[in-house]
Amino acid sequence: MTANPPAGYPRITPYLLYEDPAAALDWLSKAFNLRERLRHEERGVIDHAEMEFDDGLVMLANPGSGYRSPRRLGSATALVHIHVDDIYAHYERAKEAGAEIRGEPKETPYGTVQYSAVDPEGHIWLFSEQVREPEPEWKIG
Repeated sequence: MTANPPAGYPRITPYLLYEDPAAALDWLSKAFNLRERLRHEERGVIDHAEMEFDDGLVMLANPGSGYRSPRRLGSATALVHIHVDDIYAHYERAKEAGAEIRGEPKETPYGTVQYSAVDPEGHIWLFSEQVREPEPEWKIG
């Protein structure tokens, strides 16, 4: 037996919890261009779903009645980071879909242009495009 993940699954996958996973699947597709690849429902409730972005994967589900979204709690404790090919086109798509923009696109010292947005349930998403080499102190290796 191997410790590797099954084919088509990365070693690390964010798993986000949503009060309304069906609405999240629809919105994440429209706003951030994620593609639904799997949806499992039990008694009319989505208990597991998966969305892809190129070679990346995000899982999501409704964990039950005791769960409260970051929006309802008033704070988020994590964010999801995704590299995109055209940051400005992606930013415009998110804005047109009604994403709450937390940070406009701006260049960073590590060679990316980034913006951040919040989905309807309060999860924070950070999008980046590598546009140049990072400054020396930001280089890996």
